Amino acid sequence: MAKLQDILYNVRLKAVTGITNMDVKDIQIDSRKVTAGSVFVALTGTVSNGHNFIDTAVEKGATVIVCEVMPASLKEDITYLQVNNSAEAVANMAHHFYGEPSTKLKLVGVTGTNGKTTIATLLYKLFTKLGYKCGLISTVQNQVGNTIIPATHTTPDAISLQGLLHTMVEAGCSHVFMEVSSHAIHQHRVTAVEFVGGIFSNITHDHLDYHKTFDEYIRVKKKFFDGLPAAAFAISNLDDKRGQVMLQNTAAKKHFYSLQTLAEFKGKILENLLTGLVMTVNDKEVHFRLIGEFNAYNILAVYGAAICLGENSEEVLTIMSLLTSAEGRFDYVISNTKIIGIIDYAHTPDALENVLFTIKKLRQGNEQVITVIGCGGDRDKTKRPEMGEIACELSDRVIFTSDNPRSEDPNEIIKEMEQGLGSAAKRKFMSVTDRKDAIKMAVSLAKPFDILLVAGKGHEKYQDIKGVKHPFDDKEVLREMFEMFEK
Repeated sequence: MAKLQDILYNVRLKAVTGITNMDVKDIQIDSRKVTAGSVFVALTGTVSNGHNFIDTAVEKGATVIVCEVMPASLKEDITYLQVNNSAEAVANMAHHFYGEPSTKLKLVGVTGTNGKTTIATLLYKLFTKLGYKCGLISTVQNQVGNTIIPATHTTPDAISLQGLLHTMVEAGCSHVFMEVSSHAIHQHRVTAVEFVGGIFSNITHDHLDYHKTFDEYIRVKKKFFDGLPAAAFAISNLDDKRGQVMLQNTAAKKHFYSLQTLAEFKGKILENLLTGLVMTVNDKEVHFRLIGEFNAYNILAVYGAAICLGENSEEVLTIMSLLTSAEGRFDYVISNTKIIGIIDYAHTPDALENVLFTIKKLRQGNEQVITVIGCGGDRDKTKRPEMGEIACELSDRVIFTSDNPRSEDPNEIIKEMEQGLGSAAKRKFMSVTDRKDAIKMAVSLAKPFDILLVAGKGHEKYQDIKGVKHPFDDKEVLREMFEMFEK
C-alpha cells in the first residue's frame, strides 16, 4: 500500500479530477490484472492503446486512472490524472511505489547491439565470486542471488522492473547488473531508475523495424548515457566508431576500453584458441576461458566496470580467468567423432560476422565450416539478405532455415535471405525450412573436426510459430543428432 500523492513525485500532471490523498494497492498497465484499489495507467503502445481499456479497469475496481486523454465521461469516486506521457508517468510512480529501490543498489546498465548479455552475466558472476550478493537482469534470465527468475523481455516493463529491484533490495543484494535495450530506453522503462554506471559495447544495424532509421537507433542508445548523473561512470568501446559519440554529452566520468589503440583499459590478444583467449589486460597476461575477439572486448568492458566499482585489479583478473560465458553465447558441443558444434545467439549481421571470423581463426587446417542460420519473423527485414550473404561468404556450406518465424511464412523469410547471394554464394547454400531437419542435414554433411555453427537462437528453449511457442533447444537437438549419426 502507498499514498497516491506520495507516488506522484516527479509526475508531470496536466489535469486532476478527484482526490489524491488515498491509498493505492498496486499499479497496473494491463487491465486484466486490475483488482479493487489498483491504479490503472493507460499506455499508448505499438500494438494496443490502453485508453480503450479504461472502462474495463474501472469495472474491475481501479480507483485511479492515469491517461494522456481524459475519457468523455468521468465516473464518480474515481480519480483521473491526465499526463503528457503515460509511460514516463508510470516509471516515476513505480519508482516511488516500491521505495526507490535503485537508490539502494549499485546498479550498472549495459547497452549496445551485441555483447549486452555476456557483459552483464560476467559482471554478475565476477561480483558474486568477489563475495557480494548480486542481481542480474538479462535476456537469458533474471537472478536474485542464486534464485533464477525466467526473463520475458531484455528489459522488463517499468512496474515489473521496479518490483524486481525492490525484491533485490529486500534480498540483501548490493550490486545489480542489467541489460538496457533500446526499446526500454525509448519506452521509458528505465526512466526514474538510478544507475551508478553504464557500459556501451558496440552498435550495428538492428531493431530498424522499431526505430525505423539507424540514426534514431543511435540517438536512443545515446540517451541512456545522457541521463547518467555526474557521480556515475560511463565506459565505452573506443574501437567502435560511435564509441566516443555515445559519451559526448554525458555528465558521468568517462572511461574507454580498446584492443586497437591507447585506452584506460587496454587489451591485446596473444592467442585465440578453442581452449580460450590468452591476452594482456593493461600489460598483465591472463588466460581466459572465453573464446574470440568479440569476447576480448567483453572482457575489457567487465574489467573496466570492476575497476570503476573500486575492486582490486589482480583479484578481478584472477577470478575472470575462471569465468565462462552466458548460455547460448559461443556455447559448444563436441561429438564422439570430433565434430565441433557451436551454438550462438548471433542474430544480427555484425554478430554473425564476429562469430564466423572467430571460427575462421580457430581452424587448424582444412576443416569445413557449416552454418545453419535463419532470421526472425516480424523483425527488421533489411538485415535478412545481409545475413544470408555473410553466412555464405564466411562458411563452406550454409543451410537456411526457420528461426522464430512468428506470424510470417518461414519460406518467404528464407527467400528474402537468398536475395543477398551472388552466383558463387548460391552454390554454397541449401534451404531446409524445418529447423530440426536443417540441423540434422548439417550433421550429416560434417566430417570429423569440421565446425558446425547453429546461429540465431542461442539460449532460447522455444520456437515461436504463429503465436505459439513450441519447445526447441538448439543445443539439445544438436546433441541428439550427433548421437543419431554415431550409432
